[in-house]
Amino acid sequence: MSSEQLLTPPSKSKASLSDRLMPKAWARSMILKHLSTMQRGQLVIKENGEKTVYGDQSDNVGLVAELTIVNIDTYSSLALNGVIGAGESYMEGHWTSPDLVKVIRFFVVNMQTLDAMDGERTWLSRMGMWLLDRVNRNTIARAQKNISAHYDLGNDFFSLFLDQTMMYSSAVFADETISLYDASNAKLETICQQLKLNANDHLVEIGTGWGGMAIYAAQHYGCRVTTTTISQEQFDFATQRVNDLGLNDQVTVLMQDYRKLTGRYDKLVSIEMIEAVGRQYFSEYFSRCADLLKPDGLMLIQAITIADQRYDQATKAVDFIQRYIFPGGCLPSVNIIGHHVASNTDMMIISLSDIGRDYAITLERWREQFLEKLETVRSQGFD
Repeated sequence: MSSEQLLTPPSKSKASLSDRLMPKAWARSMILKHLSTMQRGQLVIKENGEKTVYGDQSDNVGLVAELTIVNIDTYSSLALNGVIGAGESYMEGHWTSPDLVKVIRFFVVNMQTLDAMDGERTWLSRMGMWLLDRVNRNTIARAQKNISAHYDLGNDFFSLFLDQTMMYSSAVFADETISLYDASNAKLETICQQLKLNANDHLVEIGTGWGGMAIYAAQHYGCRVTTTTISQEQFDFATQRVNDLGLNDQVTVLMQDYRKLTGRYDKLVSIEMIEAVGRQYFSEYFSRCADLLKPDGLMLIQAITIADQRYDQATKAVDFIQRYIFPGGCLPSVNIIGHHVASNTDMMIISLSDIGRDYAITLERWREQFLEKLETVRSQGFD
């Protein structure tokens, strides 16, 4: 089949909805106009046997990304649905790249243009995403469905790319030469030290994961731990780990929404769980955390945050991750966290650490391990 045939949509008796909303030629013209304004790095687009370079070729970013347009519908998807449309058209095979990471990095360093492209989505697309956001709000009933959609994909699946701790959150790397396993343990040790854990403490954890934090705290600091999750797969896995290690007297694993927890605890930890809370429930989350702590207690949260300047814009849209990976999710910003702590609790923020660089390394390690096990992933029924 020739490239021309690949780029020719099948004949239809009636124009598709996307054609009526966004003619292909117009969509292509609009997207390429936006690409022509990008100033950092280079994007090489191959289409219909021709190659066009966008970006500043004299820019010192040193980033050259490449993609091939296989189907002209790519432009309509981008024009109609922005970033989500780009992801969907990639999944459909409408465009390809020898290095997807570089393509994503190119658009990240040209974020203003990306925002402009997203801002021109049709009212119909915006309405659809708004309705999706409403449906996925994390009420107690909906939260479990949202969590299950991701974390209940199967423990065997996640174990393919996570290290032996089964920590599904950023590790902390002293340097890039250490293993992911050692970096995960370094993160857990840092958390325990910052919480000033001791054998007399009763630690409550919101978001068990696969039990890594609870087990580490119990084994290395001798404290009691009560940890809760609303993922059935995680609950079963963590409970089995605790049983196998003989930690039943120290660690209690609950299958319960954090809003239903009772009691008062010396310390509280929540590792990359706040992203699943939802912006409508940030106030309740921090209020509940404060209620669970004794007057002189300490709380530590590890969070993926969004830049303060981008938070308001992000809350008005559903992005690719919310649509396909973490339904109901919302990244807080540092200022938003501070606002809700000050407005809903009597707590004070006494320390703030930035481990963004470490997360980049963590994600790179996960990706490497995932790709190494790709055939096993497919054998588990994933496409």
